[in-house]
Amino acid sequence: MVRIKSNVYAHKRKKRVLKEAKGQFGNRSKRYKEAIKSLIGSRQYAYFDRKKKKGEYRSLWIIRLNAACRESGISYSRFISGLKRANIALDRKVLADLAVTQPQVFNQLLEQAKTAPKTAPKAAVKKTAKKA
Repeated sequence: MVRIKSNVYAHKRKKRVLKEAKGQFGNRSKRYKEAIKSLIGSRQYAYFDRKKKKGEYRSLWIIRLNAACRESGISYSRFISGLKRANIALDRKVLADLAVTQPQVFNQLLEQAKTAPKTAPKAAVKKTAKKA
């Protein structure tokens, strides 16, 4: 039975890890064990920050919408509730893009939100009599 040595593969693995850890500070980029620890941490941050980025974009869109709404004399919350009452279903990303690129369309949406009825039509609720 021939004995297979794993030196080539171990060397390749270490080389790949050290190459990925390039740019890290100090021993994190030079020692294999430290590089592995560093990469585990950096991958965790990358995973969580991909999730966090979505919330940051949403808050950016809300800030832009609030600024655009305030110019027309309405608050952001009243604008959003007016859109819901007028049954206009556009997300904040699209609304913020409209506010920046097409202000005339955004102003039409603002007017519709302002003139929306104060009470939204309620869905028909079935009342069933309880049998005792």
